[in-house]
Amino acid sequence: MAVGGVLFDIDGVLVTSWKPIPGAAEAARVLADHQIACAYLTNTTTRTRAQIADALADAGIAVSADEVITSAVLTADFVRSRYPGARCFLVNSGEISEDMAGIDIVNSTEFTGPEAPETPDVVLLGGAGPEYSHLTLSWVYDWMAQGVPVVAMHRSTSWTTTDGLRIDTGLYLIGMEEASGRKVTAVGKPAPAGFLAAAARLGIDPDQMYMVGDDLNKDVLAGQVVGMTGVLVRTGKFRQDTLDRWAADEFAMQPNHIIDSVADLPALLEL
Repeated sequence: MAVGGVLFDIDGVLVTSWKPIPGAAEAARVLADHQIACAYLTNTTTRTRAQIADALADAGIAVSADEVITSAVLTADFVRSRYPGARCFLVNSGEISEDMAGIDIVNSTEFTGPEAPETPDVVLLGGAGPEYSHLTLSWVYDWMAQGVPVVAMHRSTSWTTTDGLRIDTGLYLIGMEEASGRKVTAVGKPAPAGFLAAAARLGIDPDQMYMVGDDLNKDVLAGQVVGMTGVLVRTGKFRQDTLDRWAADEFAMQPNHIIDSVADLPALLEL
């Protein structure tokens, strides 16, 4: 298939703890030399698009901010269309208001309790971190049980650091949904919106794009669902036992390609 464009996950594919994965910078240069259009889809909510582009530049990967599509940007679009004018209580590890222009945000860090803040119109959950305290999550659960809509920027359950795996928002969502009997709307990967937004931004049909990720379900197979060619890398959060269990299911969708790392992408694309 002719390569129309490449959509990258970032963490675990190009960098780990913002340090470049070996060969990632060179692979990016090869794609640039061949004028392959690229976009970057991430559930990272600790940094803005501009900060992510700067961090990738420091890792030797030239990226412009408008090539980066974050779950915060997608969430802001969702709130503007679904809950216009809503007063939103945000729980997130990172300052990302720059990417959520026009959204009325009350940050959870403004409250230390024990008195609960005024009930918001919508709760927004970004990436997990120290802000996910027992008190704050108790407020969120109470509002959720009362019927206040909760919108998560993603359902990722973990991410990879140089010190090992860290739990993420998705693990908290499982418990709150089970306890409240209500569902959280998740906007970031693996929801189709981000993949389609990336294709639209590049002006390329999804079936002419490759999606490169370290997460079998949230990156690779989710990209394949919208027509992209999936490429799973054996770096970041990749675990061979997860792939083995998945491959044993004869009815499950399988990744189109598996490579050791993004360094092998140019060879796969025959560049």
